[in-house]
Amino acid sequence: MTPCIHDHNDCKSCGHHYCIKSIPLFSNMNQEEIENLAGSIDTRAYAKGQKIFDYGQKASGLYIVCQGKMKIYKNTLDGKEQILYILTNGDFIGAFNLLKEDVFQFTAVAIEETTVSTLSKEAFNQVVLEHPSMTLKVLEKAYERIMKVESLVERLSTKNVDAKVAGLLVNLIPSFGSKTKEGIRLELTINREEMGSYAGIARETITRKLRLYEEMGIIKLIGAKVIVIKDLYALKAYL
Repeated sequence: MTPCIHDHNDCKSCGHHYCIKSIPLFSNMNQEEIENLAGSIDTRAYAKGQKIFDYGQKASGLYIVCQGKMKIYKNTLDGKEQILYILTNGDFIGAFNLLKEDVFQFTAVAIEETTVSTLSKEAFNQVVLEHPSMTLKVLEKAYERIMKVESLVERLSTKNVDAKVAGLLVNLIPSFGSKTKEGIRLELTINREEMGSYAGIARETITRKLRLYEEMGIIKLIGAKVIVIKDLYALKAYL
């Protein structure tokens, strides 16, 4: 059974109610509506590296991250992986594909142990009919995604490697960052190869630039998975 993110024994015992309540998309629903919706949700646990859905797969459900993180990526013409964005707790994907039947134009893979709830197209359509305001939340999320992709395009198009790495670290803050006395601590579940995929540069370049930023006192490297951004303003100055 899948552990519940709210310290309940498992998702079946709480009926997904707590997961649903924690998702901003469904925040305006009352208890009765949540109970009705819970019966239409299927929840699965994915191990790190496990594929959640694939490019070309029919988008037949709304995928909601209850706990964990997954990367959304496409393969470039030369076969390289290009990460588009990273989804974390409360994020969802597939809503627009449900409003207009389509297939996924990207692939989703868990980058740590991740619990995902899937809402069927029929149930989603019914919820939208009863809660028109939900469409606005979907549009807001779509706008955020467009902004992230535009930021990605800007990073990829620039030849300035400093700007690419700085932009990458800033973009990782919402998914991995937490404020500490030292600065913003990034607890990463992606490796240097994936960071390079996100920034559009080689792994070796990422490693070299991170060491340079550490020497400059902008960041602090703690092992391979933790980066502390000590001077965010200095980092943003490269953008």
